[in-house]
Order: sequence, then C-alpha cells, then structure tokens
Amino acid sequence: MNYYSLNNKNKKVSFQEAVIQGLAADRGLYFPEKITPLSQSFFDTIEDMSNEEIAFEVIKQFVGNEIPELELKQIVAETLCFDFPCVSVEENIYSLELYHGPTMAFKDVGARFMSRCLAYFNKGKDLKNTVLVATSGDTGGAVASGFLGVRGVEVVILYPSGKVSDIQERQLTTLGQNITALEVDGFFDDCQDMVKQAFLDTDLKCKNLTSANSINIARWLPQMFYFFFAYKELKKHNKPLVVSCPSGNFGNICAGILAKKMGLSITHFVASTNVNDTVPKFLENGIYDAKPSVATISNAMDVGNPSNFIRIQEMYNNDLNEFSKDFSSYSFTDEETKIEMQKIYSNTGYVAEPHGTIGYLGLKKELKNHPDSIGVFLETAHPIKFLDVVEPVLNITLEIPKQIESVLGKNKIKLKIKNYNELKHFLISRTIIN
Repeated sequence: MNYYSLNNKNKKVSFQEAVIQGLAADRGLYFPEKITPLSQSFFDTIEDMSNEEIAFEVIKQFVGNEIPELELKQIVAETLCFDFPCVSVEENIYSLELYHGPTMAFKDVGARFMSRCLAYFNKGKDLKNTVLVATSGDTGGAVASGFLGVRGVEVVILYPSGKVSDIQERQLTTLGQNITALEVDGFFDDCQDMVKQAFLDTDLKCKNLTSANSINIARWLPQMFYFFFAYKELKKHNKPLVVSCPSGNFGNICAGILAKKMGLSITHFVASTNVNDTVPKFLENGIYDAKPSVATISNAMDVGNPSNFIRIQEMYNNDLNEFSKDFSSYSFTDEETKIEMQKIYSNTGYVAEPHGTIGYLGLKKELKNHPDSIGVFLETAHPIKFLDVVEPVLNITLEIPKQIESVLGKNKIKLKIKNYNELKHFLISRTIIN
C-alpha cells in the first residue's frame, strides 16, 4: 500500500515511510492510494469473529506486506487488550464506550498501534525517533502510555497551559523516562502549528521527527476498529445505524467514514462539536473559515482548524452535496451540555462526560431524520477525567478507577515554552536517552 500527500498526489510513500514521516514534506496529510471494500462474507459472519480477527482483516490492506502477518496480528492483539462495550442508554440509543484502556480514552488504540509499528520498524536498527505530539486533552496521556519505554523513541508532548483537566495533565507529566511534557502559553491550535512547523524545519532533520497526532496514519487508521465493533454488537437489531462522534480534530469520524467506504453499513454520521463550529458552519454556507479555538468544558474538542477534515473531503472528492448525504454536523454550548448531562443522568442513571454528552445531543437531533434507526454516540473518555465538571453538574462523587489512582500521587514534571523558537531550541539540545 502506498500513500500520497493530499497536497500532491504524485508524491507517494510506503506505509513505513508515512508512519515515520508523519506529515509529508509539503505539509500534506498522507492518504491511502486505494480503499478496497471488504467482502460481503466478512460482514455476513462478523458477529462470529473476535475483535482481534475483525481488526486484523480491517487493517491489513493498509499495511500491506511491510509488517509480516504474524507480527501484525501480535500488534493488533497488544493494541486491543481491553473492551469496547455498547451500553444501552435508552430505547434504540447506545453509548459506545471507548475508555476502558490504560489511560481511559479512545486514543489508547491509535497510540498503542502506532508505538508498536514504530518499534517494529526500528527493530535491529540503530535508528532513533522523536515523536512530537500536540494534545488538547487525551492524546498526550494515551501517547505517553503507549510509547513509554519504547527503545530509541523520545516523546515530546505539547499541551496548552490551563486548558486540559488536572487528571489529563497528570497522565502526560508524571511518567518520566522517555516522555517529556511542554506546557505551551497558548491554545491547542498553537501547539499543533508548532508540531507541523517542526516537521518542515531542515535544522531538525537529524531528530527523525514523527507525529503521534491523528495526522499520522498509524494513529488515525486503527480508529476504524470502533465502528466495526459497534456494528458487530448491534447487527442483530437489523436496523439502520446512525453514529454520532464528538469531534475536535475529526480523526475519529474520518476513520468512521473510511470504514463506510470499506463497506461498513452505517447510514449516517454526525460530527457533534462544541462552540468551535468551523465544520457545522461549513455545511451551512460552504465556506471553510478556520478560527482560533475557544476554551470550553469539552476541552479535547477545542479545535478551530481540524486537521483531518481534509481527509473527509478527499473521500467525497470535495463534493459537498454527496458529502451531506452521509454526514451532518451540529454545535452545542457549554450550557446546553450541562443541562443535557443532568437530563441523561436523571432519566437513565447514565453518567456522560461533556464530550460524550455533545455526541448524544447531536445524535438526538439527527435521529429526528432517521426515526427507525439505532443510534450510537461515542463516549471517548471516562467521566473521571473531567470530574471538575461532572461532579458539580451531576452532584455526585465519582469513584477513582485504578488507572487514574496510579498518577494522582505523582509530581507533575513539565517545561514551559512560549513559541516555536523555544521548542526548536529544546529539540536541538535534547538527546534520546534510551
């Protein structure tokens, strides 16, 4: 499988090159040269397959022969070491819980898959990489956990000061070893812009930079797995499926649309956002007007210029009319989110954190257009990661899961930076220690 830059389709690289480079030299995101639909027999028997078997069949065409079958199956097995339950919240509405992994966020899957691919490519080589990643919340912790102790890899995480929750910050600042956290005086978009700028800086070529954000195909592609797992669980209802994704950088929903292009039967997608509404506005007026991000209680979605949206446009050949048949997008305020959190808890007893609640809001709105469907909203992180919001809004005390207990007593270790020059100075002076 080859990948091309979305800025120049003539520039093609292998899976390994795309993973290691992260971003093309022309700043374009990589995209697979072809998408081959899965066989009908795969979907006919999907309920009889394990999650590992499903994931292997889904991902293998995108890896090709660059990782042998046995090694790829092992990577998939180590990636999917936890459950992905579809929990009934109310009639015909399910929460797909993606937070049962080591850092209690959906990004555990992509981070674990990518770290193991990179470790395979580095095996037996005197090769060292610096994984540079920007986070608006959960990416940093998942990447830190997924890459912790991986030989020959240093991880540098940029996060916006004061705009991640305390637990999220602890998950990316307390691990040590080959993980370094940089607290940026700015917003997530500033962090993401610095990462992209570093990739193009010829002075940093010796650092073998790659990204573990969803711009990296090895982080992005495994997110398809969730949608196949949900279909496997809900196929028995024999009803159309509508899926709502809380959306920030749009990697998750982009992976879902890729799954649909591979033949997965999902009738409609909803990109549910907070007041960072670049995409909902685009669907209204056809104008893509990226804006500086606004801080909200659903901080992992505080993205004003979602990187992965261009991949979605590519899958629909930039035809807005065709795109709109499969895709809707709605935005919601913090106040609407808090009110709905209370309603969900009062009516069903289900504890939804702010991101999942926005997914639920978007789903309920879209289901008015699909009254005979099954609705699924993605719960992308455990409520404990946002206890400063969840506990006062719902007037409850959350039990601390064991995954979170392990970081609560540790000191946060971080470096503060203000601009790209300070990031560059840090990277140049840094030596990979493992």
